[in-house]
Amino acid sequence: MLTTLRIKNLALVTDLTLELQEGFNAITGETGAGKSIIIGALNLVLGQRADRTLIRAGSDLCSVEAVFDTGKMRAPLKSFLQDNGLDLCEENQLVLKRSFSANGTNRQFVNGSPTTLNVLGNLGEWLVDMHGPHDHQSLLHPAKQLAILDAFGELENLRSEFAALVERRAALEAEKASLIVDEKTYAQQLDILRFQVREIFAAKLQGDEEAELQQSHARACNAAKLVELSQTALAQLSEDENSLLVQAGRLGRTIQELQRIDPAIACLLSMHEQAVAAIRDVQTDLSHYADRLDLNPERLGELDERLNLVQSLKRKYGHTLEDVIAFGAEAQTKLQVLEQRDAELTRLNAALNKLDSELRKAGQELSSARKKFIPKLNKAAVKQLNDLGFNQCHFDISIQTASEISTATLLTSGFDTIEFQFAPNVGEPARPLRAIASSGEMSRVMLALKTALALQDEIPVLVFDEIDANVGGQTATVVGEKMRQIAGQHQVLCITHLPAVAACASAHYLVSKEICDGRTVSKIVLLEKSDRVTELARMFGGQSEVARQHAKALLGKK
Repeated sequence: MLTTLRIKNLALVTDLTLELQEGFNAITGETGAGKSIIIGALNLVLGQRADRTLIRAGSDLCSVEAVFDTGKMRAPLKSFLQDNGLDLCEENQLVLKRSFSANGTNRQFVNGSPTTLNVLGNLGEWLVDMHGPHDHQSLLHPAKQLAILDAFGELENLRSEFAALVERRAALEAEKASLIVDEKTYAQQLDILRFQVREIFAAKLQGDEEAELQQSHARACNAAKLVELSQTALAQLSEDENSLLVQAGRLGRTIQELQRIDPAIACLLSMHEQAVAAIRDVQTDLSHYADRLDLNPERLGELDERLNLVQSLKRKYGHTLEDVIAFGAEAQTKLQVLEQRDAELTRLNAALNKLDSELRKAGQELSSARKKFIPKLNKAAVKQLNDLGFNQCHFDISIQTASEISTATLLTSGFDTIEFQFAPNVGEPARPLRAIASSGEMSRVMLALKTALALQDEIPVLVFDEIDANVGGQTATVVGEKMRQIAGQHQVLCITHLPAVAACASAHYLVSKEICDGRTVSKIVLLEKSDRVTELARMFGGQSEVARQHAKALLGKK
């Protein structure tokens, strides 16, 4: 349920915190008081498009925060949050926040973690189901009607299984389409792939060879200078008359003379011998290094050619040699598929035939289940419609099932098309809902279906924004009772102008406008029973004793 809604700097609201109750929450107020701001704020925090003209004049930033108690939610909320890198709920509290500024900055958070509008929108589909004064028009769409039937029959799993098969079939069809080309195009694809595979595999690339190639090339380019430096170093070590080894020999003889006079410095002689050995090691390694230096210009040419080949392949096929090698492997796989096109087409056709059989079976199972639940939904809808003033109405659902799979019209919802048909009056034939002109009748049909679906519907919060428009008299009282009935399974928020509807609520909020510091501000308060009498009397048309007595009578029926 929605426990808290906080709005800052939206339209006429400066800073408003609304603490909502379980069950049926009615929201009333004069026209223009700001009741629609509640709906607008919910839409914003659930990912709808932000209209920056709604930012309160004089403010740079608008924000909406909503807190939901998710303790009774059946949707896989925990895994969804984890998959999207969001913090988990603490004590079953899901906190959504949305802010946007006049300069275009748009930020949104889930449990304090930054997220995207798409994530907010996905969460909103699980949390809140909104019905505005024109939303009953969605009942005119066959897809919406089919979704209502499937929700009533709890057929979502069968529908999801069928949709998965359709998506698999589409993938196979796309794979098949890539193979079915004209012969000229086929020959061109083969030539291109063969060239790519031949060029890459002929190079015999190693993923780690580029760095070594560059080092070898640098040595080959500087071979003459390296030879010169090596010879100079060898001369300084041993070949010149003042080389290190010559001077070390003189030093050794001097230390030996010292030792004959003072044997205590024998350790110096040992150290001298180690130093001479180290110099000879340097001389040996440097000599070997010089011997390996290659002044052969042909070797440099080979390295140039190899590096140029590597750079050329990288320009064509990838940023790194690993990318080039991977491209070659993929091209080889594609080439094998194309070269075995006929066999591959045979395989795909066989897979499609098998999948079509599975689709027929799954579609027939889904159709059978729908036909089983149609009479039940008809009966449930008629019962609710009777309560809403259609005492002799007729409600029916016609269904048509395609006999063959047509790839052009194959939908993830199955082979069925349905039509809600309704006859509000005795003696009239049932006609499609789209033929009903009265918006009052349409809104009552929507309410009847929502009541019938209340047990199956897993969305915890239902919002009704003046869907009771064009309803009055005893029907208004029944509408209120229906709202209260739905509130047994869901939290209901209802914006209404009908006192008979508002009187059925377990919590009643009043939206009003005040002048504060020369500015108009919308406020909302939870009414006590005595205040509810005053508000209901206002909704009847005034504060006369008759109106107040009528209001008390309505509240007394609760």
